[in-house]
Amino acid sequence: MNSVSPSAVQYVGAVMQDELVESQRQQPLERQGSFGLRTAQTPDPSREATGEPDEIDKLKAKLMSAWNNVKYGWTVKSKTSFNKISPVTVLGHSYLLNSEDEVERFRSAFVSRIWLTYRREFPQLEGSTWTTDCGWGCMLRSGQMLLAQGLLVHLMPRDWAWPDVQQLTEVDFEVFRPRSPARAGGVPIPSFGSPRGSNTPEKSLTGDQAPKCSQRKRPECVRDRQAEPIHHKLVTWFGDQPPAPFGLHQLVEIGNSSGKKAGDWYGPSIVAHILRKAVAKTSVLHNLAVYVAQDCTVYKEDVVHLCDLSLSQTPPHPSSQAWKSVIILVPVRLGGEALNPSYIDCVKNILKLDCCIGIIGGKPKHSLYFIGFQDEQLLYLDPHYCQPLVDVSQVNFSLESFHCSSPKKMPFNRMDPSCTIGFYAKNKKDFESLCSAVSVALSSSKEKYPIFTFVEGQGQDYGLEGHSGNHHTGPAAHILPPGNLSRSNNRRTSDEFVFL
Repeated sequence: MNSVSPSAVQYVGAVMQDELVESQRQQPLERQGSFGLRTAQTPDPSREATGEPDEIDKLKAKLMSAWNNVKYGWTVKSKTSFNKISPVTVLGHSYLLNSEDEVERFRSAFVSRIWLTYRREFPQLEGSTWTTDCGWGCMLRSGQMLLAQGLLVHLMPRDWAWPDVQQLTEVDFEVFRPRSPARAGGVPIPSFGSPRGSNTPEKSLTGDQAPKCSQRKRPECVRDRQAEPIHHKLVTWFGDQPPAPFGLHQLVEIGNSSGKKAGDWYGPSIVAHILRKAVAKTSVLHNLAVYVAQDCTVYKEDVVHLCDLSLSQTPPHPSSQAWKSVIILVPVRLGGEALNPSYIDCVKNILKLDCCIGIIGGKPKHSLYFIGFQDEQLLYLDPHYCQPLVDVSQVNFSLESFHCSSPKKMPFNRMDPSCTIGFYAKNKKDFESLCSAVSVALSSSKEKYPIFTFVEGQGQDYGLEGHSGNHHTGPAAHILPPGNLSRSNNRRTSDEFVFL
Protein backbone atom coordinates (compact mmCIF):
# COMPACT_ATOMS: atom_id res chain seq x y z
CA MET A 1 0.00 0.00 0.00
CA ASN A 2 1.40 3.36 -0.97
CA SER A 3 -0.39 5.50 1.59
CA VAL A 4 -2.71 5.67 4.53
CA SER A 5 -6.24 4.62 3.63
CA PRO A 6 -8.37 7.74 3.16
CA SER A 7 -11.59 6.01 4.17
CA ALA A 8 -11.56 7.32 7.76
CA VAL A 9 -10.26 10.80 7.10
CA GLN A 10 -11.55 13.78 9.05
CA TYR A 11 -9.79 16.85 7.81
CA VAL A 12 -8.51 18.90 10.71
CA GLY A 13 -6.88 21.99 9.15
CA ALA A 14 -8.03 25.30 10.57
CA VAL A 15 -8.28 28.53 8.64
CA MET A 16 -6.08 30.38 11.12
CA GLN A 17 -2.90 28.61 10.04
CA ASP A 18 -3.67 29.21 6.36
CA GLU A 19 -4.10 32.90 7.10
CA LEU A 20 -0.82 32.86 9.00
CA VAL A 21 0.95 31.44 5.97
CA GLU A 22 -0.68 34.08 3.79
CA SER A 23 0.23 36.95 6.11
CA GLN A 24 3.84 35.80 6.29
CA ARG A 25 3.99 35.53 2.53
CA GLN A 26 2.70 39.08 2.11
CA GLN A 27 5.50 40.51 4.28
CA PRO A 28 8.72 41.54 2.51
CA LEU A 29 11.04 38.55 2.41
CA GLU A 30 13.93 40.51 3.84
CA ARG A 31 11.91 41.01 7.05
CA GLN A 32 10.95 37.38 7.56
CA GLY A 33 12.88 35.03 9.76
CA SER A 34 12.21 31.52 10.88
CA PHE A 35 11.13 32.73 14.33
CA GLY A 36 10.15 36.37 13.76
CA LEU A 37 11.44 39.55 12.18
CA ARG A 38 15.06 40.12 11.34
CA THR A 39 17.02 43.10 10.17
CA ALA A 40 16.75 43.88 6.47
CA GLN A 41 19.74 42.61 4.54
CA THR A 42 21.37 43.88 1.41
CA PRO A 43 20.10 41.80 -1.55
CA ASP A 44 22.61 39.47 -3.14
CA PRO A 45 22.57 40.27 -6.89
CA SER A 46 23.99 36.86 -7.81
CA ARG A 47 21.31 35.06 -5.80
CA GLU A 48 18.55 37.21 -7.25
CA ALA A 49 19.84 36.55 -10.74
CA THR A 50 19.71 32.79 -10.25
CA GLY A 51 16.45 32.85 -8.31
CA GLU A 52 17.92 30.60 -5.62
CA PRO A 53 16.51 30.87 -2.08
CA ASP A 54 18.88 31.96 0.70
CA GLU A 55 19.61 29.90 3.82
CA ILE A 56 16.97 31.67 5.92
CA ASP A 57 14.32 30.94 3.28
CA LYS A 58 15.42 27.30 3.16
CA LEU A 59 15.19 26.94 6.93
CA LYS A 60 11.83 28.70 7.01
CA ALA A 61 10.44 26.46 4.27
CA LYS A 62 11.67 23.33 6.05
CA LEU A 63 10.10 24.37 9.36
CA MET A 64 6.82 25.29 7.71
CA SER A 65 6.79 22.05 5.73
CA ALA A 66 7.41 19.99 8.86
CA TRP A 67 4.62 21.76 10.74
CA ASN A 68 2.11 21.39 7.90
CA ASN A 69 2.98 17.73 7.38
CA VAL A 70 2.04 17.12 11.00
CA LYS A 71 -0.99 19.42 10.95
CA TYR A 72 -2.58 17.89 7.86
CA GLY A 73 -1.47 14.31 8.53
CA TRP A 74 -3.83 13.53 11.39
CA THR A 75 -6.97 11.47 10.86
CA VAL A 76 -9.99 11.15 13.13
CA LYS A 77 -12.86 8.80 12.42
CA SER A 78 -16.04 10.74 11.83
CA LYS A 79 -19.25 10.27 9.89
CA THR A 80 -21.32 12.75 7.93
CA SER A 81 -25.08 12.46 8.25
CA PHE A 82 -27.45 12.42 5.29
CA ASN A 83 -31.23 12.33 5.50
CA LYS A 84 -33.27 9.96 3.39
CA ILE A 85 -36.14 12.33 2.61
CA SER A 86 -34.26 14.91 0.54
CA PRO A 87 -32.32 13.86 -2.56
CA VAL A 88 -28.54 14.18 -2.70
CA THR A 89 -27.31 15.80 -5.91
CA VAL A 90 -23.87 14.89 -7.27
CA LEU A 91 -22.84 16.55 -10.55
CA GLY A 92 -26.16 16.24 -12.32
CA HIS A 93 -27.28 12.98 -10.73
CA SER A 94 -29.80 12.66 -7.91
CA TYR A 95 -29.88 10.00 -5.19
CA LEU A 96 -32.71 9.49 -2.70
CA LEU A 97 -31.13 7.45 0.08
CA ASN A 98 -34.22 5.44 1.02
CA SER A 99 -32.99 2.03 -0.13
CA GLU A 100 -29.81 0.00 -0.11
CA ASP A 101 -29.50 0.25 -3.88
CA GLU A 102 -29.65 4.05 -3.77
CA VAL A 103 -27.09 4.23 -0.95
CA GLU A 104 -24.78 2.01 -3.00
CA ARG A 105 -25.29 4.13 -6.13
CA PHE A 106 -24.47 7.30 -4.21
CA ARG A 107 -21.45 5.71 -2.59
CA SER A 108 -20.15 4.50 -5.96
CA ALA A 109 -20.69 7.92 -7.57
CA PHE A 110 -18.89 9.76 -4.78
CA VAL A 111 -15.94 7.42 -4.39
CA SER A 112 -15.39 7.34 -8.18
CA ARG A 113 -14.45 11.05 -8.23
CA ILE A 114 -10.70 11.68 -8.41
CA TRP A 115 -9.43 12.97 -5.06
CA LEU A 116 -6.21 14.99 -5.11
CA THR A 117 -4.75 16.15 -1.82
CA TYR A 118 -1.63 17.60 -0.29
CA ARG A 119 1.42 15.37 -0.82
CA ARG A 120 4.81 15.29 0.81
CA GLU A 121 8.28 14.10 -0.16
CA PHE A 122 7.89 14.84 -3.86
CA PRO A 123 10.81 16.16 -5.96
CA GLN A 124 11.79 19.70 -5.05
CA LEU A 125 9.86 22.39 -6.90
CA GLU A 126 12.15 24.33 -9.21
CA GLY A 127 13.45 27.59 -7.76
CA SER A 128 12.38 26.71 -4.22
CA THR A 129 13.04 24.32 -1.36
CA TRP A 130 9.45 23.02 -1.24
CA THR A 131 8.96 19.25 -1.30
CA THR A 132 5.36 19.47 -0.09
CA ASP A 133 2.40 21.72 -0.85
CA CYS A 134 0.90 21.43 2.63
CA GLY A 135 -0.54 24.74 3.77
CA TRP A 136 -0.49 26.56 0.43
CA GLY A 137 -1.42 24.30 -2.49
CA CYS A 138 -5.08 23.59 -1.70
CA MET A 139 -6.50 25.73 -4.54
CA LEU A 140 -4.18 24.08 -7.05
CA ARG A 141 -5.35 20.68 -5.75
CA SER A 142 -8.99 21.74 -6.06
CA GLY A 143 -8.29 22.90 -9.61
CA GLN A 144 -6.69 19.54 -10.36
CA MET A 145 -9.83 17.77 -9.13
CA LEU A 146 -12.01 19.97 -11.31
CA LEU A 147 -9.87 19.22 -14.36
CA ALA A 148 -9.74 15.52 -13.48
CA GLN A 149 -13.54 15.38 -13.42
CA GLY A 150 -13.63 17.01 -16.85
CA LEU A 151 -11.18 14.39 -18.14
CA LEU A 152 -13.24 11.56 -16.62
CA VAL A 153 -16.28 12.79 -18.53
CA HIS A 154 -14.15 13.32 -21.64
CA LEU A 155 -12.33 9.98 -21.70
CA MET A 156 -14.33 7.44 -19.71
CA PRO A 157 -17.63 5.74 -20.63
CA ARG A 158 -20.80 7.61 -19.74
CA ASP A 159 -21.70 7.26 -16.05
CA TRP A 160 -18.46 5.40 -15.44
CA ALA A 161 -17.91 4.10 -11.90
CA TRP A 162 -14.65 2.83 -10.43
CA PRO A 163 -15.06 -0.98 -10.34
CA ASP A 164 -12.81 -1.24 -7.27
CA VAL A 165 -15.03 0.96 -5.09
CA GLN A 166 -15.31 -1.92 -2.62
CA GLN A 167 -11.56 -1.67 -2.08
CA LEU A 168 -12.34 1.23 0.26
CA THR A 169 -14.17 -0.92 2.74
CA GLU A 170 -15.36 1.68 5.26
CA VAL A 171 -18.03 4.18 4.31
CA ASP A 172 -18.04 7.17 6.59
CA PHE A 173 -21.57 8.47 6.37
CA GLU A 174 -24.91 7.71 7.97
CA VAL A 175 -28.45 7.95 6.68
CA PHE A 176 -31.11 9.55 8.89
CA ARG A 177 -34.76 10.41 8.67
CA PRO A 178 -35.21 14.03 9.82
CA ARG A 179 -38.06 15.14 12.05
CA SER A 180 -39.12 17.53 9.31
CA PRO A 181 -38.01 18.07 5.70
CA ALA A 182 -36.60 21.45 6.67
CA ARG A 183 -34.18 19.95 9.16
CA ALA A 184 -31.00 18.27 7.99
CA GLY A 185 -30.45 16.27 11.16
CA GLY A 186 -32.98 14.13 12.94
CA VAL A 187 -33.78 10.93 14.73
CA PRO A 188 -31.83 7.95 13.38
CA ILE A 189 -33.78 4.97 12.14
CA PRO A 190 -32.73 1.34 11.72
CA SER A 191 -30.68 0.34 8.71
CA PHE A 192 -32.43 -1.21 5.75
CA GLY A 193 -33.64 -4.61 6.83
CA SER A 194 -31.86 -4.30 10.18
CA PRO A 195 -33.44 -5.51 13.47
CA ARG A 196 -31.72 -2.76 15.48
CA GLY A 197 -33.75 -0.46 17.67
CA SER A 198 -35.03 2.96 16.68
CA ASN A 199 -32.18 4.72 18.43
CA THR A 200 -29.46 2.98 16.44
CA PRO A 201 -28.01 5.05 13.59
CA GLU A 202 -28.43 3.51 10.21
CA LYS A 203 -25.16 2.58 8.57
CA SER A 204 -24.46 2.25 4.90
CA LEU A 205 -23.02 -0.97 3.58
CA THR A 206 -19.48 -2.05 4.25
CA GLY A 207 -17.28 -3.73 1.71
CA ASP A 208 -18.26 -7.23 2.87
CA GLN A 209 -21.98 -6.45 2.99
CA ALA A 210 -22.28 -4.50 -0.24
CA PRO A 211 -23.21 -6.42 -3.37
CA LYS A 212 -20.31 -7.10 -5.67
CA CYS A 213 -20.24 -6.07 -9.28
CA SER A 214 -21.10 -9.55 -10.47
CA GLN A 215 -23.97 -9.84 -7.96
CA ARG A 216 -25.49 -6.56 -9.08
CA LYS A 217 -25.29 -7.81 -12.67
CA ARG A 218 -24.67 -4.31 -13.95
CA PRO A 219 -23.91 -4.48 -17.68
CA GLU A 220 -21.67 -1.45 -17.20
CA CYS A 221 -19.32 -3.39 -14.91
CA VAL A 222 -17.47 -5.08 -17.75
CA ARG A 223 -17.28 -1.80 -19.62
CA ASP A 224 -15.97 0.03 -16.55
CA ARG A 225 -13.36 -2.66 -15.93
CA GLN A 226 -12.14 -2.39 -19.51
CA ALA A 227 -11.67 1.36 -19.00
CA GLU A 228 -9.32 0.89 -16.03
CA PRO A 229 -6.13 1.43 -18.08
CA ILE A 230 -7.46 4.87 -19.04
CA HIS A 231 -8.29 5.53 -15.39
CA HIS A 232 -4.70 4.72 -14.40
CA LYS A 233 -3.27 6.80 -17.23
CA LEU A 234 -5.45 9.78 -16.25
CA VAL A 235 -4.20 9.68 -12.65
CA THR A 236 -0.56 9.60 -13.83
CA TRP A 237 -1.13 12.97 -15.54
CA PHE A 238 -1.66 14.47 -12.06
CA GLY A 239 1.35 12.80 -10.45
CA ASP A 240 3.64 14.91 -8.29
CA GLN A 241 6.62 14.59 -10.58
CA PRO A 242 7.98 17.20 -13.02
CA PRO A 243 6.98 15.41 -16.26
CA ALA A 244 3.30 15.03 -15.30
CA PRO A 245 1.36 17.46 -17.56
CA PHE A 246 -1.16 18.45 -14.87
CA GLY A 247 0.97 17.75 -11.81
CA LEU A 248 1.85 20.35 -9.21
CA HIS A 249 5.30 20.95 -10.73
CA GLN A 250 3.85 21.92 -14.10
CA LEU A 251 1.10 24.10 -12.61
CA VAL A 252 3.58 25.98 -10.41
CA GLU A 253 5.89 26.46 -13.39
CA ILE A 254 3.05 27.95 -15.42
CA GLY A 255 2.17 30.24 -12.52
CA ASN A 256 5.77 31.46 -12.35
CA SER A 257 5.34 33.29 -15.65
CA SER A 258 2.79 35.52 -13.94
CA GLY A 259 4.60 36.22 -10.72
CA LYS A 260 3.19 33.32 -8.70
CA LYS A 261 5.60 30.94 -7.02
CA ALA A 262 5.58 27.86 -4.81
CA GLY A 263 4.27 28.80 -1.39
CA ASP A 264 1.96 31.55 -2.70
CA TRP A 265 -1.81 31.57 -2.36
CA TYR A 266 -3.57 30.89 -5.67
CA GLY A 267 -7.09 32.21 -6.16
CA PRO A 268 -9.77 30.34 -8.16
CA SER A 269 -9.60 32.71 -11.14
CA ILE A 270 -5.82 32.38 -11.48
CA VAL A 271 -6.04 28.60 -11.19
CA ALA A 272 -8.60 28.60 -14.03
CA HIS A 273 -6.06 30.28 -16.34
CA ILE A 274 -3.27 27.99 -15.18
CA LEU A 275 -5.40 24.97 -16.10
CA ARG A 276 -6.14 26.53 -19.49
CA LYS A 277 -2.46 26.93 -20.23
CA ALA A 278 -1.62 23.45 -18.94
CA VAL A 279 -4.11 21.81 -21.30
CA ALA A 280 -2.95 23.95 -24.23
CA LYS A 281 0.67 23.06 -23.48
CA THR A 282 0.36 19.29 -23.18
CA SER A 283 0.62 16.78 -26.01
CA VAL A 284 -1.38 14.04 -24.25
CA LEU A 285 -4.71 15.58 -25.27
CA HIS A 286 -5.52 16.66 -28.82
CA ASN A 287 -9.30 16.90 -28.79
CA LEU A 288 -9.82 19.05 -25.73
CA ALA A 289 -9.56 22.77 -25.07
CA VAL A 290 -10.18 24.95 -22.02
CA TYR A 291 -12.00 28.27 -22.28
CA VAL A 292 -11.96 30.77 -19.39
CA ALA A 293 -14.79 33.29 -19.30
CA GLN A 294 -13.88 36.98 -19.26
CA ASP A 295 -15.63 39.45 -16.97
CA CYS A 296 -18.26 36.84 -16.08
CA THR A 297 -19.19 36.51 -19.75
CA VAL A 298 -18.91 33.48 -22.03
CA TYR A 299 -18.43 34.78 -25.56
CA LYS A 300 -19.87 32.11 -27.83
CA GLU A 301 -17.88 33.10 -30.89
CA ASP A 302 -14.64 32.78 -28.92
CA VAL A 303 -15.61 29.24 -27.95
CA VAL A 304 -16.45 28.41 -31.58
CA HIS A 305 -13.09 29.71 -32.79
CA LEU A 306 -11.36 27.69 -30.08
CA CYS A 307 -13.19 24.44 -30.85
CA ASP A 308 -14.11 24.48 -34.55
CA LEU A 309 -10.98 23.14 -36.25
CA SER A 310 -12.29 24.02 -39.70
CA LEU A 311 -11.78 27.69 -38.77
CA SER A 312 -8.19 27.13 -37.65
CA GLN A 313 -5.33 28.04 -39.94
CA THR A 314 -3.14 25.30 -38.53
CA PRO A 315 -3.71 21.76 -39.78
CA PRO A 316 -5.49 19.63 -37.18
CA HIS A 317 -3.82 16.66 -35.50
CA PRO A 318 -4.49 13.40 -37.42
CA SER A 319 -6.45 11.98 -34.47
CA SER A 320 -8.50 15.16 -33.98
CA GLN A 321 -12.17 15.51 -34.79
CA ALA A 322 -13.77 18.47 -36.54
CA TRP A 323 -14.84 19.97 -33.20
CA LYS A 324 -12.77 19.96 -30.00
CA SER A 325 -14.44 19.10 -26.75
CA VAL A 326 -14.29 22.03 -24.35
CA ILE A 327 -14.09 22.67 -20.62
CA ILE A 328 -15.57 26.06 -19.80
CA LEU A 329 -14.36 27.71 -16.59
CA VAL A 330 -16.20 30.74 -15.26
CA PRO A 331 -14.57 32.70 -12.40
CA VAL A 332 -17.29 34.54 -10.47
CA ARG A 333 -17.88 36.29 -7.19
CA LEU A 334 -21.14 35.58 -5.42
CA GLY A 335 -21.20 38.44 -2.95
CA GLY A 336 -19.03 40.81 -0.97
CA GLU A 337 -17.46 39.49 2.22
CA ALA A 338 -19.92 36.60 2.37
CA LEU A 339 -22.08 34.62 -0.02
CA ASN A 340 -25.15 36.50 -1.19
CA PRO A 341 -28.05 34.18 -0.19
CA SER A 342 -29.92 35.19 -3.34
CA TYR A 343 -27.49 33.05 -5.37
CA ILE A 344 -27.95 29.78 -3.44
CA ASP A 345 -30.82 28.47 -5.57
CA CYS A 346 -28.87 29.34 -8.69
CA VAL A 347 -25.81 27.41 -7.48
CA LYS A 348 -28.04 24.43 -6.68
CA ASN A 349 -29.57 24.47 -10.17
CA ILE A 350 -26.10 24.63 -11.74
CA LEU A 351 -24.93 21.59 -9.74
CA LYS A 352 -28.01 19.71 -10.97
CA LEU A 353 -26.85 19.99 -14.59
CA ASP A 354 -25.18 17.04 -16.36
CA CYS A 355 -22.73 19.44 -18.00
CA CYS A 356 -21.46 20.79 -14.66
CA ILE A 357 -18.12 19.36 -13.50
CA GLY A 358 -18.06 21.13 -10.15
CA ILE A 359 -17.03 24.34 -8.42
CA ILE A 360 -13.69 25.27 -6.90
CA GLY A 361 -13.90 27.69 -4.02
CA GLY A 362 -14.33 26.86 -0.37
CA LYS A 363 -13.94 28.92 2.76
CA PRO A 364 -11.63 31.96 3.00
CA LYS A 365 -8.06 30.78 2.34
CA HIS A 366 -9.31 27.20 2.62
CA SER A 367 -10.09 25.76 -0.80
CA LEU A 368 -12.60 22.98 -1.41
CA TYR A 369 -14.00 21.23 -4.49
CA PHE A 370 -17.81 21.28 -4.47
CA ILE A 371 -19.57 18.47 -6.34
CA GLY A 372 -23.14 18.54 -5.04
CA PHE A 373 -25.52 19.34 -2.21
CA GLN A 374 -28.33 18.12 0.00
CA ASP A 375 -30.85 20.64 1.35
CA GLU A 376 -28.85 23.69 2.49
CA GLN A 377 -25.46 22.00 2.65
CA LEU A 378 -22.80 21.61 0.00
CA LEU A 379 -21.08 18.29 -0.64
CA TYR A 380 -17.35 18.54 -1.22
CA LEU A 381 -13.96 16.90 -1.57
CA ASP A 382 -11.27 18.37 0.65
CA PRO A 383 -7.59 18.54 -0.38
CA HIS A 384 -6.43 19.35 3.18
CA TYR A 385 -5.05 15.92 3.98
CA CYS A 386 -1.32 15.26 3.62
CA GLN A 387 -0.44 11.92 2.06
CA PRO A 388 2.90 10.41 1.06
CA LEU A 389 4.03 10.63 -2.54
CA VAL A 390 2.78 7.87 -4.82
CA ASP A 391 5.13 6.93 -7.62
CA VAL A 392 2.70 6.88 -10.52
CA SER A 393 5.45 5.70 -12.89
CA GLN A 394 5.24 2.25 -11.31
CA VAL A 395 3.11 -0.33 -13.09
CA ASN A 396 -0.20 -0.98 -11.31
CA PHE A 397 0.39 1.64 -8.61
CA SER A 398 -2.35 1.80 -6.00
CA LEU A 399 -5.30 4.09 -6.76
CA GLU A 400 -6.66 3.97 -3.23
CA SER A 401 -5.21 7.31 -2.11
CA PHE A 402 -6.73 9.02 -5.17
CA HIS A 403 -10.30 8.19 -4.14
CA CYS A 404 -12.14 9.25 -1.01
CA SER A 405 -14.97 7.40 0.75
CA SER A 406 -15.67 10.13 3.31
CA PRO A 407 -18.30 12.57 2.00
CA LYS A 408 -18.21 15.91 3.80
CA LYS A 409 -20.79 18.69 3.93
CA MET A 410 -20.85 22.34 4.93
CA PRO A 411 -23.60 24.99 4.98
CA PHE A 412 -23.98 27.20 1.94
CA ASN A 413 -23.59 30.32 4.09
CA ARG A 414 -19.98 29.36 4.87
CA MET A 415 -19.02 29.27 1.21
CA ASP A 416 -16.51 31.91 0.14
CA PRO A 417 -18.10 34.08 -2.59
CA SER A 418 -15.00 33.82 -4.80
CA CYS A 419 -15.15 30.66 -6.91
CA THR A 420 -14.80 29.17 -10.39
CA ILE A 421 -17.57 27.07 -11.96
CA GLY A 422 -16.72 24.34 -14.48
CA PHE A 423 -18.69 22.90 -17.41
CA TYR A 424 -17.95 20.35 -20.13
CA ALA A 425 -19.29 19.98 -23.69
CA LYS A 426 -18.20 17.08 -25.88
CA ASN A 427 -19.28 18.50 -29.23
CA LYS A 428 -20.98 21.47 -30.85
CA LYS A 429 -24.46 20.16 -30.13
CA ASP A 430 -23.57 19.66 -26.47
CA PHE A 431 -22.18 23.19 -26.32
CA GLU A 432 -25.42 24.63 -27.65
CA SER A 433 -27.40 22.56 -25.15
CA LEU A 434 -25.05 23.71 -22.39
CA CYS A 435 -25.64 27.37 -23.22
CA SER A 436 -29.39 26.85 -23.10
CA ALA A 437 -29.47 24.76 -19.91
CA VAL A 438 -27.07 26.96 -17.97
CA SER A 439 -28.93 30.11 -19.01
CA VAL A 440 -32.13 28.63 -17.57
CA ALA A 441 -30.31 27.78 -14.33
CA LEU A 442 -28.87 31.31 -14.13
CA SER A 443 -32.31 32.82 -14.51
CA SER A 444 -33.35 31.22 -11.21
CA SER A 445 -31.32 33.80 -9.28
CA LYS A 446 -33.37 36.27 -7.26
CA GLU A 447 -30.93 39.02 -8.17
CA LYS A 448 -31.61 41.40 -11.04
CA TYR A 449 -28.38 40.41 -12.75
CA PRO A 450 -27.26 36.79 -13.32
CA ILE A 451 -24.03 35.32 -11.98
CA PHE A 452 -22.65 35.29 -15.52
CA THR A 453 -24.00 35.40 -19.05
CA PHE A 454 -23.63 33.89 -22.51
CA VAL A 455 -23.41 36.41 -25.35
CA GLU A 456 -22.79 36.25 -29.07
CA GLY A 457 -19.57 37.65 -30.48
CA GLN A 458 -15.98 37.82 -29.21
CA GLY A 459 -14.46 39.22 -26.07
CA GLN A 460 -11.17 40.92 -25.40
CA ASP A 461 -8.29 38.48 -24.99
CA TYR A 462 -7.31 38.59 -21.29
CA GLY A 463 -4.50 36.09 -20.70
CA LEU A 464 -3.23 34.75 -17.42
CA GLU A 465 -0.94 37.78 -17.10
CA GLY A 466 -3.97 40.02 -16.77
CA HIS A 467 -5.04 38.13 -13.64
CA SER A 468 -1.73 37.94 -11.80
CA GLY A 469 -1.71 41.22 -9.94
CA ASN A 470 -4.00 43.09 -7.61
CA HIS A 471 -5.24 45.47 -10.30
CA HIS A 472 -8.91 45.50 -11.19
CA THR A 473 -9.23 45.01 -14.92
CA GLY A 474 -12.85 44.21 -15.69
CA PRO A 475 -16.44 45.06 -14.88
CA ALA A 476 -18.30 43.73 -11.91
CA ALA A 477 -18.19 40.02 -11.25
CA HIS A 478 -21.18 40.02 -8.96
CA ILE A 479 -23.94 42.11 -7.53
CA LEU A 480 -23.69 42.91 -3.84
CA PRO A 481 -26.61 42.58 -1.44
CA PRO A 482 -27.94 45.93 -0.19
CA GLY A 483 -25.80 47.64 2.43
CA ASN A 484 -22.59 45.68 1.73
CA LEU A 485 -21.07 47.91 -0.91
CA SER A 486 -18.92 50.25 1.14
CA ARG A 487 -17.19 47.69 3.35
CA SER A 488 -16.68 45.23 0.52
CA ASN A 489 -14.70 47.75 -1.47
CA ASN A 490 -12.05 47.67 1.23
CA ARG A 491 -11.65 43.93 1.25
CA ARG A 492 -8.33 42.43 0.23
CA THR A 493 -8.81 39.49 -2.07
CA SER A 494 -6.60 37.27 -4.16
CA ASP A 495 -8.94 37.49 -7.14
CA GLU A 496 -9.41 40.43 -9.42
CA PHE A 497 -12.87 41.89 -9.43
CA VAL A 498 -14.34 45.36 -9.20
CA PHE A 499 -17.64 46.20 -7.56
CA LEU A 500 -20.46 48.28 -8.97
